[in-house]
Amino acid sequence: MAGEVTDQLVGVFQNPSLLMGIPLALAGAVFMSLGAQYQHRGVEKVERITGTEGATGLSWTQIKGLLTRPSWIIGTLMLGLAVICQLSAIAIAPLIVVQPLGAVALVITTLLNARVSGQSPTRQSLTAIIACLGGIFAFVTLAAIYATEREVTERDLFVILAILLVVIILLGACWLVLRHRMRALFYVTGAGILYGFVATLAKAVISRIQAQEFDWVTLICVIALIAAAVVGGYFVQTAYASGPPDLVIAGLTVIDPIVAVLIGIAVLGEADAAPPWVLVAFTVCGGIAVWGVFGLARYHPQMISESQEHGITRGSDGPAKDSSTGSGAEPDDAAQ
Repeated sequence: MAGEVTDQLVGVFQNPSLLMGIPLALAGAVFMSLGAQYQHRGVEKVERITGTEGATGLSWTQIKGLLTRPSWIIGTLMLGLAVICQLSAIAIAPLIVVQPLGAVALVITTLLNARVSGQSPTRQSLTAIIACLGGIFAFVTLAAIYATEREVTERDLFVILAILLVVIILLGACWLVLRHRMRALFYVTGAGILYGFVATLAKAVISRIQAQEFDWVTLICVIALIAAAVVGGYFVQTAYASGPPDLVIAGLTVIDPIVAVLIGIAVLGEADAAPPWVLVAFTVCGGIAVWGVFGLARYHPQMISESQEHGITRGSDGPAKDSSTGSGAEPDDAAQ
């Protein structure tokens, strides 16, 4: 097995597509992190100006207000650059190699928040960062060695579109019935699932165009891609209104790659050439990365501080007892 891995690893360094796709994916993660920071700031400003929270869904007035906020516009432009980098990466490299690299955005977001807030990462959050990076690095290394690409057939597209239709129906039903109860976690989860389909459809459309097979089925995929991206974008903005950017990025960088990788393996057959032990290793590495991301979302000092300021019960901490903490934070909030 060691000899097989060595031979495959040598082949990786002879593949210029992989060597270009991975840096492009990392650049996309950097732009994603910066864009999330600026967009979150813009949403917070619009909430303060309108005097209305958007935790249960942004209103049309708030959406129009976002279009006039420089910070939100800058964040949107950066996210646009992130999308360009990501599309360029998946156009030349297998989806299961480049998509998980988006988790790097969570680490960058954590370090940026620590810099801005002046709160150093805790020991638990540093452990989570190491687990996240270690799991992702091992996963991408194995994927780069064993991932393969094949032609995307019409059957593949129909399967992806059918699954997406079911997902949209379920998310829409949950939003209509339970949106007044659900907070950031629901919107982050929904956005992550939808963005996973966006990445997969983008990969499929690009592959069809490269094969000069742009037909009516491919056009439907383009329409579905745009629709999923728009709805996912709305979910993300609403999540910013009810949670810090760390939580949003944490959810997206876990759920988005998981959905994309599962479709890449189950539908697009990108892991067909991998031996059984590699599939087991994929599961273990992915589990470590998931544990690290959720640990980082839980133990990041700014998230803990914000939950205490707003009197949110965390675990077995019990209800907030000291109301002076909340009142002491008001001058700072007003100054922002």
